[in-house]
Amino acid sequence: MKEKSRRLKLFEECGSFAVTMNSSALAVVHSAAEPNDLLGFATRACTLARQSVSHAIDGLINGSPAALLAVRNCEEKLDQLDRELDERLAAEITRVTPEEARELLASLKLMLDLERIGDLVASFAERSAIVRNRLDMEDIDHLTRMACTLENMLEQIARAFTARNVEQAIHVLRRDAEIDRLRNLLLVRHTDNPEGLRGRESLHVLFMATALERSGDHVKNMAEEICHLATGHTVRHLLRSKDKPVEQMFLDWLASSLK
Repeated sequence: MKEKSRRLKLFEECGSFAVTMNSSALAVVHSAAEPNDLLGFATRACTLARQSVSHAIDGLINGSPAALLAVRNCEEKLDQLDRELDERLAAEITRVTPEEARELLASLKLMLDLERIGDLVASFAERSAIVRNRLDMEDIDHLTRMACTLENMLEQIARAFTARNVEQAIHVLRRDAEIDRLRNLLLVRHTDNPEGLRGRESLHVLFMATALERSGDHVKNMAEEICHLATGHTVRHLLRSKDKPVEQMFLDWLASSLK
C-alpha cells in the first residue's frame, strides 16, 4: 500500500504542471475532422504506448510478473498496428485529397515513433524485472519520475494530435527537458564518483535511463510533427538562438505570422 501511495504521489508531482503561455499563436487549435480510419491508428497506438509505460512503472515499483506480460502485450499490439498501417497506407493515400494525404503521412510518422517507444519500454521493463531488487531506492525514485513524465507526455501528445493543438504539442516539447535532467542526474550519480560505481547495477540503471530518455526523444519528434501538421511550418528547421529555446522561437514566429 505504501508503494502504491508513493507511486501515486510521484505521478501527481510529474503530472501537476500548468500551462501559462499566453500568445495568439496558441489559438491555432484545429477541431478534429471526421476521423479517417487510418488516422485512428496513431491515437490507438498512443494509448497502447502510454499503457505500456504505466505497466512498466508498476513492474519497477511492485515487481509484478503480470506487469511485464502486459508490457509485452502492448508491444505486440503496437507492432501489429504498425504493420497494418504500413500495408494499407499506400493504397489509401492515392484516393485522398492533398490535405488528407498530409494527415496520413503524419500518422505514419507518429506510428513509427510509437512503435520504437514500445520496443524501448519493453527493454526497460525486461531489465527492471531482472535487477529491481538490487537497485537503490534513489535510483528507483529517479527512474519512476522519468517514466511518469514519459507517461504524461504520451497522454498529452494523443490529445494534441486529435485536436491539432499546438499549445499541447509545444508543452510536450518542453517536458522532454525534465526527462533529460533526471537522466543526467543518474549519469552523474553512477559515473562521476568512482567509489559510487556498483558494477552491473550501475550499468543496468544507465541502460534503463537511456531507454526512457530515448523514448522521450521519440515523443518530442511526435510533438514537432504535430506542430508541422497544424501550422504547415516545422519547429526543427528554425535557427536556434543563444537566449531562446527553439520552442519559444517557434511560438514567437507563429504569433508574428498571424498578425
